[in-house]
Amino acid sequence: MGNSMSPLQAAKEANKDELSVYSGGPFWSERPEGEAIIRYAAKGPASKDMAPAITVVELVTLAAKKGDAEMALLQEPPSMIALIDGKKAPPPIPREHWRTWTWKQYLTDVRKAARAMLSLGFLQHDACTIFGFNSPEWMIGCLAAMFAGGKASGVYPSDTPEQFQYKCHHSRSSIVLVESLDHLKMVEKVLSDLPYLKAVVVWGGVPKVEQIGDVKVLSWDEFLARSDRVKDMELDARIGLIKPGHACSLIYTSGTTGQPKAVMVTHDNLVFEARVTMGEGVQHVGGKPTDRERIISYLPLSHVAGQMVDVMCPVAVTALRPGCCSIFFARPYDLKVGTLGDRLRTVKPTVFLGVPRVWEKIAEKMKAVGAKVTGTKRKLANWAKSKGLQYQENMQLGGTGARPSNYGLAEALVLKKVKTALGLDEMKFGFTGAAPITTETLEFFGALGININEVYGMSECTGATTWSTDEAHIWGTVGFPLLGMEVRVFKMTGAGKKECPRARELTNVPDECQGELCFRGRHIMLGYMANPAMGEAHVEEIRKKNAEAIDDEGWLHSGDMGIKTVSGMIKITGRYKELIIGAGGENIAPVPIEDEAKKLAGGVISNIQMIGDKRKFNVALITLSCKGATGERCGTNELDGAAATLVPGIKTVPQAQSSKEFIAHLEKVISNVNKNGAVCPSNAAKIAKFTILPLDFSVETDELTATLKLKRSVVEKKYLAQIDAMYETEGGGMYVPFKA
Repeated sequence: MGNSMSPLQAAKEANKDELSVYSGGPFWSERPEGEAIIRYAAKGPASKDMAPAITVVELVTLAAKKGDAEMALLQEPPSMIALIDGKKAPPPIPREHWRTWTWKQYLTDVRKAARAMLSLGFLQHDACTIFGFNSPEWMIGCLAAMFAGGKASGVYPSDTPEQFQYKCHHSRSSIVLVESLDHLKMVEKVLSDLPYLKAVVVWGGVPKVEQIGDVKVLSWDEFLARSDRVKDMELDARIGLIKPGHACSLIYTSGTTGQPKAVMVTHDNLVFEARVTMGEGVQHVGGKPTDRERIISYLPLSHVAGQMVDVMCPVAVTALRPGCCSIFFARPYDLKVGTLGDRLRTVKPTVFLGVPRVWEKIAEKMKAVGAKVTGTKRKLANWAKSKGLQYQENMQLGGTGARPSNYGLAEALVLKKVKTALGLDEMKFGFTGAAPITTETLEFFGALGININEVYGMSECTGATTWSTDEAHIWGTVGFPLLGMEVRVFKMTGAGKKECPRARELTNVPDECQGELCFRGRHIMLGYMANPAMGEAHVEEIRKKNAEAIDDEGWLHSGDMGIKTVSGMIKITGRYKELIIGAGGENIAPVPIEDEAKKLAGGVISNIQMIGDKRKFNVALITLSCKGATGERCGTNELDGAAATLVPGIKTVPQAQSSKEFIAHLEKVISNVNKNGAVCPSNAAKIAKFTILPLDFSVETDELTATLKLKRSVVEKKYLAQIDAMYETEGGGMYVPFKA
């Protein structure tokens, strides 16, 4: 993965001529039919010469022409991968039985689906809601909606009927694509509250009815057959109406309070973001330019990361670079039952995005396996990992880039075998985003010769704004601004905003260097969408949200607190919404404290949330590592990994909750965290009390988002009685037993 060159001494930064020109507004619109101004730079990757504004339609068409007979989509037949007895995953299906689409066939089916949409009355600027797990049909439907002049609007597989109804109605969806007959039943439940709906298409089953009220119900084959009713020239006429500044995708924020907001992403947003990220990412990893890249699609396609990495980036690679890219689909249950590793070993991705929780789960499994290795093998493994870690530390920005002595031997004897066992031996670029990742996790994989690059952004900026590469990264930062994108750090004052000076180091950063991270560029959303039919109060609320998000100079406000270093790297130091305001008015960033606790606990703690906003001291809710806990599922109360071996005889959460030895270990962990001035700079930041929860956090129990981020407000509300109980026991020890 690496090479012997010295890392860059400073991150690349665009000069003024390479940044988009913001000479005047408007900077946002709430209208579904609105059009964004294309803000070119004078030169460079954001300029008209290097990146003329085109539509997704044009980019996909170019990819199909260049990719032609190369494989675009590959999926195991859904009928052959059902869980055995509802628990055990069958072995990988031989490749000759897979469903496949070449790039030419991909475009053909996209155009067919777009013509079918027109036959069903799909209007320009309409939306198509897509509800189900990642599949070729998901992607074909997504692009078809864009070809038909409308917007694709994804729904998380974990969404409730109420959440589905809101998104479908708010987006003004006239067509819904669903995965199964069970999904169709959910649509039926809320059909009376979907006034725009004209048709429902089921791609993973054959409906028993042809119509429900005025709404047509079709199988996928019946849907595609309707394309014969619309000529190619009619579709081309619709395509001719599409402007690069029109919205083509709605990304609903996962919002833990209130209804989610619909981020309108434009054609130019998607194309520009894909151009730049594939320039910074894939071409910097030492692979041949004609390589066939492979990705695994498993993260929700309704999330901006899934839509960019899985849908758009393969199109950009195939259309704009000498090589091509193939998309392999994971099984729907891989995250739930912990079988993603089987897919990694089958596909051997060259590019892999893992949210932090996925990387952590892989690490937990490996640590459990490693704990059973003894004697000479253990010594050899530890020696090889020390060499791997030393090399990865040398490869960070400002390092020597030198390989330590005998690194090649360590790689041959141990590290390469480990990567092969993981299915990551052909990975050129591994990265993480969507939530903070701990330095401990980065170090763990670094010791195996795997560098995980951090990227950072949000739905409102079409995914990534900052990027790390193997050649330019520092663990603990989120990289440097992508070319053509502008990132500044502002202090917000009553008189407006003031740019913060750059930080000289990553730790002990003076307050004057910390402020809100703000972005500008061609990747910034058109705006949050309002549905005029939902009333003037709704429209005014969305306008207010837009004005709060994008200011009168075009800066998108991230809500994240951070710094920019003298070397040009960006570090997140907290999220304003997550900050704990102590009783004395102190600003406390909980994430570094929580991460340090997980690190010192040595794999015993699975999740931890610190609480203390406007309270007299801080408390913490802790979950333990348990079997079956995958992030998607909360698992059992049977301890796993380091938690299961910490105290002999203690095998369950209830036993741990009443074990003096187990509690003593956690008390020591919290005490050591409190003593660490780097994460707890004052007494106000210390944790005074903690409890152990009976089950881990998960998507199914609503403490985690679909991308496995912690829903802090949901957790606090759910366990409010236990939190209050900790505040009522001011005296005594640090541990307060959980009471249901």
